[in-house]
Amino acid sequence: MKHLILIVSLVFVPLPALAHKVIAGVFPAGDAIEGELGFSNGDMAVDQDVIVYGPDGTELGRTITDADGFFLYKPTNPVAHTFTADLGAGHVAKVIMPAEEVAEILGVAAEVEHAPDVVSPTDGTAIVTVASLSDEERQTIAQAVRDELRPLRREIAAYREKNDMQGILGGIGYIIGLFGIGFYIAARKKMSA
Repeated sequence: MKHLILIVSLVFVPLPALAHKVIAGVFPAGDAIEGELGFSNGDMAVDQDVIVYGPDGTELGRTITDADGFFLYKPTNPVAHTFTADLGAGHVAKVIMPAEEVAEILGVAAEVEHAPDVVSPTDGTAIVTVASLSDEERQTIAQAVRDELRPLRREIAAYREKNDMQGILGGIGYIIGLFGIGFYIAARKKMSA
């Protein structure tokens, strides 16, 4: 009976969830590659060294994350870029940007047919086309969009981590285990009666 009380009390003792996963992502940002490093619990990797490797394993360069866990890297070769960072305690981030995306950033990708840049309005309204913007205006707009997307990326990653299939199955297993303990106790009472 003492063992049963110990087992039941251990089941109901709340334990802190210490496990967390590494969040790492890279995406095009104008003429550079922007990335983020952090953990699923919301902690971001601050002042973290990030090493960039080519497809053959040679080091292409290094960068450091900022106070928000973001980094920028300007590629020079249209090859796949592998970004790695050792976050300590066995946490290693590794994310790859394919060569096609890097080539597109560098402007060496195949040309895609576009619709004409000039549109003549028929109702008297003015239309601003991308061709009419200066490079400085384009960079300002791109930076504003990146800044607005950063929190959304974090929220999506946290949501994915929080609601993953492993957590759902773990909860179901916990419930089944509690029912098993209940049935065990009921069977023991029935046998002793």
